[in-house]
Formats: sequence, C-alpha cells, structure tokens
Amino acid sequence: MTARRVGARVIGEVSALLLGHHYRKGLRVLLYHSIGSGVPNDTYGISLEPERFERQISMLAHIPCLKFVPLQQAQHDGSHLEMAITFDDGFKDNLYKASPILLKHRIPFTVFATASYIRGNHREYLSPSELRQLAAMPSVTIGSHGMTHAPLAQCDRVNLHRELCDSRKYLEDLLGKPVTSIAYPHGSVDGRVRDEVRRAGYALGVCSRSGINSTSTDRLLLKRTEILAADSERVFLQKVKGAWDWRQWIPRSRPLFPRRSHVV
Repeated sequence: MTARRVGARVIGEVSALLLGHHYRKGLRVLLYHSIGSGVPNDTYGISLEPERFERQISMLAHIPCLKFVPLQQAQHDGSHLEMAITFDDGFKDNLYKASPILLKHRIPFTVFATASYIRGNHREYLSPSELRQLAAMPSVTIGSHGMTHAPLAQCDRVNLHRELCDSRKYLEDLLGKPVTSIAYPHGSVDGRVRDEVRRAGYALGVCSRSGINSTSTDRLLLKRTEILAADSERVFLQKVKGAWDWRQWIPRSRPLFPRRSHVV
C-alpha cells in the first residue's frame, strides 16, 4: 500500500470516529464502473469482483435509514439518506453481472454509456442490442458519458457540441426514449461545460468528486462517491457514512475548471 493510500486510510478512520454511528443525510450517489470483467491495465482498480459487489449491495440493503431511489427522482432534501447507484462507461458486465444483483434487491440504477464504445462493439462494452436489453429492464436508466470519453473541459466548442449532442442523439435513437442525464468523463467539467450541458437539454449531471448532495447542490454538478476494488468492507461503509467526503477538498494537480470553482 502506498504512503498516499495509508494517509487516506488514516484520515478516513479519524473521520469515521468523529461521525460515530451516524450517516450523513441527503443524496449519496455511488460511482461504479466494472463488475467482474478484469479490465485491462486497471491500475486504478475500477473493476470489482461480483462477490464483493454483491456483499456491498447486501450491506446497503440492511441499513435501516437508507432509501434507494432512481437518480433522476431523488429529492435530497436532507430529511433522510437517499442512495442512487450509477455505473460509468457502459461495460458489458453491467448487464450480465451487476443487473441481476441489483434487480434481486429491487434497487434502481443508472448506466452512463459512452456512445462510441457502444457503437463500436468493443469486447469489454455493451453492444447496441445489449444496451437496449439493459434499458428495457425495470428501474434502469441510461445516461450519456460523452461521445468518445474525451475530457469535456479540454474540448473546443465544436468538439464539445459533438460530445454532448451527438452522444445524446445516438443513445436516444438507439433506445427510443429520452436521455436527459450525463456523467462527465474523467470528471472534467468547468463553468463553460456546465452551461453547454444545460443548453444541450440535459436536466442532470454527475461529477467524480465525493460528497453528499442537498437541495442546494447544482443538479448539473451532483457529487458521487467512487467505490474501488481496493476498498475493504470497513472502508466501503465509511464512504457510505460520509467519512471520506473530505476528499472533495483535495486540489487537483492540474485544474480542470479555470473559469469557475465548480467541483467535479
């Protein structure tokens, strides 16, 4: 374990002690990627074993104060803890490994698909027919994750329009239903991107910065809590409780949002 991870664990443990047995109220959005695929060159740890994922979902299902909600219908008024489950990229295992576990527990979830990955029939990602199959399941919503997974804050006007609008059109044409939510690839979003997302007709956007959401949170900049393969059950519950929300204040080595101080 690196010194950086050790330091993060120590801060997480201290934060958990301060929280005690309490869970922060509001909307917590969990961010997953792959379940069981063994993603090539996965040095970051975005692919979880199905057994670990199922254990995490079972643990969540037994938290009395937690209410699972579709992301698009969340109230996040602070009266209780709402939980929304999301997946980025559109991995094939979201259909074959993750969905059976979530449907068994009657938990709604959202998959943010990268249009070019779907259209290209890449081995790791859902094919067009598989995405349609997933979208037809109860309590499943499909959102956009850009056209090519490009960092949106680094796109010029033409490419930004393509990433936002072409991806949405492709998914809507494929699925025959509206696509009104987006997850920012690489967590790359600034004020310009946020405004263009609104103009493109999206009603909801999710970032990659940890934290709890309240009624004051911009619905185009909702925070998410990322779950990684290296997270033990203890760390997972700490993240759900809010003990790792301090990570939202860590400055990036290379700012992605020079025009405004929006978090990502």
